Amino acid sequence: MAVRRARGPRRPHRARGRGARPATRAGGGRSARGGRALTPDAAAALRDAHATEWARVVATLIRVTGDWDVAEEAAAGAFARAAETWPRDGIPRNPGAWLTTAARNLALDRLRRRGVEAEKVREWIAMEEFSGRAGGPPDPADVASDALDGEPVWDDRLRLVFTCAHPALPMDSRVALTLRTVGGLDTGEIARAFHVPEPTMGQRISRAKRKIRHAGIPYRVPTADLLPERLDGVLAVLYLIANEGYLASHGEALQRLDLAAEAIRLARLVVDLMPDADEARALLALMLLQHARSAARVDGDGDLVPLPEQDRTAWDAAEITEGLALLEGPTDGSAPGPYRLQADIQAVHARARTADDTDWPAILARYDELAMLADSPFVALNRAIARGMAFGPRAGLDDLALLEASGRLDGYHLLPAAQADLLRRQGETDAAAERYREAIALARTAPERRFLERRLAELSSD
Repeated sequence: MAVRRARGPRRPHRARGRGARPATRAGGGRSARGGRALTPDAAAALRDAHATEWARVVATLIRVTGDWDVAEEAAAGAFARAAETWPRDGIPRNPGAWLTTAARNLALDRLRRRGVEAEKVREWIAMEEFSGRAGGPPDPADVASDALDGEPVWDDRLRLVFTCAHPALPMDSRVALTLRTVGGLDTGEIARAFHVPEPTMGQRISRAKRKIRHAGIPYRVPTADLLPERLDGVLAVLYLIANEGYLASHGEALQRLDLAAEAIRLARLVVDLMPDADEARALLALMLLQHARSAARVDGDGDLVPLPEQDRTAWDAAEITEGLALLEGPTDGSAPGPYRLQADIQAVHARARTADDTDWPAILARYDELAMLADSPFVALNRAIARGMAFGPRAGLDDLALLEASGRLDGYHLLPAAQADLLRRQGETDAAAERYREAIALARTAPERRFLERRLAELSSD
């Protein structure tokens, strides 16, 4: 698998939603310190710079200083300083270079105040500026490996992504650390996303950083023989972030568009850095094809609109085009992985002009392949729904009955919700109403609960 050093994002980030924001919260109004108001141009430049430069600046400073907290503090300080100076002095010709220089200076100041010997760091920076590189000194082992393999020196951001998603860290810590360090979200935002108190999330992130430091987790991309299995871990982290964005686990909103947008941005980063990774491209395609429907998935009141009833003209055509193009590109010839199969399912929906045009047998075939890859009750649930749509409600209900008997989805609201929908389609209204009531009691978000209540009321009025 070829890995190359990326030269920045290849395309603008189209995903809707708030996504990650600079520490200045650039969006107009006053700057971070309450001084000069941010002009629209400066606010837009800060947002764009944060999307493209945050991870690069933090990653470089971590490698140079070896201190995660100093790196993040310095990067945040650089954006705050930009919010003060750019409205007054104008947007620099190269915002990334401006931010990197400001962050380096702030990092040196912080190290000096802590009594840390900063002369060596300053020498590293001077050497790198002389040689034209963007960060601190490369790891000798990496340079030797790159020379032997004929590959360019690893991009610092790729080091950062793999370190945050290291298998020695608990999965919840991997997700939180990736959002904080690579995505630039603040601790409060991450805590709200996963419905935990901010101090709890802060402790989780701090423990992950201590684990990296004390356990000697290397700040590097894994060797070639370990790369495929470690890439799987990185993609799993991004997949979890995207899932929470697509369907929130709790709360008043069906979707978390900020998390969905952030997952897309991080997936773009991995694809840009590892353009020949089939499953990375497939995961980005999956995210785009799902995110393309986000505007149509809820109505004006934020209530759920099921896929068959969505206004397909409201789907984002640009995201669909990009997602489909990712799936139609060249592959390495290996068997489709789980993200490719899921993306193929979303592609069937994207290509259907109406709900009635949906090729349910094709979707079922993909779920059959997914079921062979992993014994997942969630795959089994969706496969049963697809069977019900392809071959009639009874076929799906029979499969759902077996899944219910296994007890693997006890307490999961979408199992009785799926049963209720197929029973409704079959005309068994009393049984459907019973299942709707069960699903309502288990529903995790307010929009899902209201949707199920509407379906139950419709049965009563028939």
